Amino acid sequence: MINGRNRRLASDQISDLATEAEGYLLVHGHHDDAHREAGELCARMPWLSTAQAAEVAHHYCELRMALTRHLLLGTVRRADQLRQEYEARYDELRQELLKRHAACASAVLACAAGVGAAVGALAR
Repeated sequence: MINGRNRRLASDQISDLATEAEGYLLVHGHHDDAHREAGELCARMPWLSTAQAAEVAHHYCELRMALTRHLLLGTVRRADQLRQEYEARYDELRQELLKRHAACASAVLACAAGVGAAVGALAR
């Protein structure tokens, strides 16, 4: 029988696998786009020999993939920075809300004690 901890572990592993597969498909898609663009570039240069066109395509793909890698890493860094900023702001708001709830609860208890004392004084 699978307990809750093993179920959570399996869920985390599935999530990691899905993220890895998504990354693979994303990179593969960019690689295919780079090859297609390289082919289009070489087609516009009919004076290139087959070997020259292959070399241009190879260099284009390398440069395109390096640029894509750079852009994606920048996006990941920015997403991480935003996540940290949002978590810090969330913690601040949560603490402020807790303080306000504590103040309201204290006020309600003080009012209840006051009303109880007033009712007790009037009952005598």
